Amino acid sequence: MITVIDYGAGNLRSVENALKHLQAPYRITSQAADVSSASAILLPGVGHFGQMMRSLELLGLIPVLRQMLRKGVPYLGICLGMHALFERSEEAPTLPGLGILRGAIQRFPAGMKVPHMGWNQLRIAPSSRLFRGVSADPFVYFAHSYYLPAGQNASEAVALADYGGQFVAAVETDTIYGTQFHPEKSSEIGLRILANFAELDPFPNCCITTPGGIC
Repeated sequence: MITVIDYGAGNLRSVENALKHLQAPYRITSQAADVSSASAILLPGVGHFGQMMRSLELLGLIPVLRQMLRKGVPYLGICLGMHALFERSEEAPTLPGLGILRGAIQRFPAGMKVPHMGWNQLRIAPSSRLFRGVSADPFVYFAHSYYLPAGQNASEAVALADYGGQFVAAVETDTIYGTQFHPEKSSEIGLRILANFAELDPFPNCCITTPGGIC
């Protein structure tokens, strides 16, 4: 079962609709006890990095998340949920991230129109598990003003996009995944990505329905 974290500002409705469409078991929670027993964790993110980290701290979720991610529980962070994996963000420089991955989130340079919003093309690594079954150079939906520069975390970056220069659009380790874009708003491509993550978690007696009828 996927444990979806509700910290008070995430884009839960779209994520919930996508998981329902996939018939993937999930629960939405803000309780540390639920997260500490999770077999897979999804952290959606909309809003402000500082607000998210303060909310996670108030809910007692920061030490639990660090423990579970270091233990190898599958994790998918969407947008701010990806930013949370890193050491810090220029959006709230006094508040640390989870520090699971090294690197700092930056704001798009002055003169760039922000937020970067809409459909943009990815260049994906063919070996990525998160993008298994996804066509080459897909288009996905973005809505963000902060980003991880290309060149940082080269070993974990599995997708790049371009907006005034290349930036990291997705990261992946053995069990930790993050997308700068919103798969829950990215049509069939996004559903395929969410299904790939869902299939990392054992779902006894459950068939996850993916685009194209794959189970």
